Amino acid sequence: MKHIELEGRRCLVLGASGVLGINLCNALVACGATVAAYGRALSRPTSLHQDVKWISGLFDDVRTFNHAVRGQEFVFHLISTTIPEESNRDPAADLAANVLPTVRLLEVCCKEGVKKVVFSSSGGTVYGIPSQIPIPESSSTEPISGYGIGKLAIEKYLALFHRLYGLEYHVCRISNIYGPFQQGDRRQGLVATTIRRALLKQRVEIWGDGKVTRDFIYVDDVVAAMLCGCFYHGPYRVMNVGSGIGLTVNQVVDDIESVLDEGAIERSHHPGRAVDVPRNILDISLIQCETPWRPMVNWHEGLHRSIKWMKAANIVSNLHSARDRSEESQDVPQLKNWTLKYV
Repeated sequence: MKHIELEGRRCLVLGASGVLGINLCNALVACGATVAAYGRALSRPTSLHQDVKWISGLFDDVRTFNHAVRGQEFVFHLISTTIPEESNRDPAADLAANVLPTVRLLEVCCKEGVKKVVFSSSGGTVYGIPSQIPIPESSSTEPISGYGIGKLAIEKYLALFHRLYGLEYHVCRISNIYGPFQQGDRRQGLVATTIRRALLKQRVEIWGDGKVTRDFIYVDDVVAAMLCGCFYHGPYRVMNVGSGIGLTVNQVVDDIESVLDEGAIERSHHPGRAVDVPRNILDISLIQCETPWRPMVNWHEGLHRSIKWMKAANIVSNLHSARDRSEESQDVPQLKNWTLKYV
């Protein structure tokens, strides 16, 4: 089934080998778009649909990058080379690796006549320690990590290029993503990391008392929000994308333990980290008022799907090939039907 507004549209996804990039590329193909994916891997990840054109390159590879953008209508900017914890160790490197290449990207997009840039910002970091819960888009932005500062700087550059050159853009301030193709082998992604370590019978690390509260959003819902952003023409260019519901780290681990039903998950507590905001729950009323988008996958359903995918990926026996052997476990039909109905 195709989508009338996406069918035949030329779309470029930057940072296409991560959880959001893979799911977004496959959804775009399902909707009939012509999709190119840009990433560091030398060959196309087999998790991507065969109709996705793979372009191998680094974010600062100007020549390859310019070629990738040429002829595209929509550019989805998902690239981030660091995580919050790492960004504070070397802020200059984080700036050089993420913000400066993005400015060059925007220059190329203007030159090549790109219709719209859709950017995945971070609703979990740009606000810093919030003054109110849930957090609206109008809340003050005082990030406490270089990662959050970088995301906010990119938002500001998008606004600048719109003012100077008319470049259209849409920013999704996304909460904590989880779902298929998130393997949990990096120091980011609490849900996938906990599932993975539990399946491997490894200890789960908890920073602080486990009462840090986060807003978790299933990846299919994030993909749908980004597709809505392509065709939104209202006055708001920045929108929160989350569930609007907060869960503590302890609750997440408890729920995973309950669903897995394989005995107690061993936990190791460490001192809290300065980079962690105590509470972050997004106010999603703006995107719900301005677009047809709604979070469709609740926490428990999303958790069951994530565990099912991780088990199907056979991550315990072969971590390195987990992503490549799990395409049949992705729930593409559900996402496609949702997209056709609401975008």
